[in-house]
Amino acid sequence: QVQLVESGGGLVQAGGSLRLSCAASGRTFSTLVMGWFRQAPGKEREFVAAISRSGGASLFADSVKGRFSISRDYAKNTVYLQMNSLKPEDTAVYYCGAEHESGWVGVAPVNYDYWGEGTQVTVSS
Repeated sequence: QVQLVESGGGLVQAGGSLRLSCAASGRTFSTLVMGWFRQAPGKEREFVAAISRSGGASLFADSVKGRFSISRDYAKNTVYLQMNSLKPEDTAVYYCGAEHESGWVGVAPVNYDYWGEGTQVTVSS
């Protein structure tokens, strides 16, 4: 089992920045593919970013490319999502996901086996 705990959400004005954190426990961190997804009210959960086990590869949704970055700290068993130039349409609950079996850096929620509880990000215009 993998436990994931997100933090760092909050209220920010458009154009501002936030850094989300997701602390993982329960399995060796280097064996986990880590991803960030978000879900706005009335919408399906959508892919934001993901990073490979080694940290050498990452993927981003087109809507966040150039504004968001993803990184991981193996000493802290934590993955980060740095969000810059935030827009009101970025408002959502952000979820951290982890995948252990395949090592595939997926962009669909079904690719991930474990999920955190989520952290709210609200961007005001």
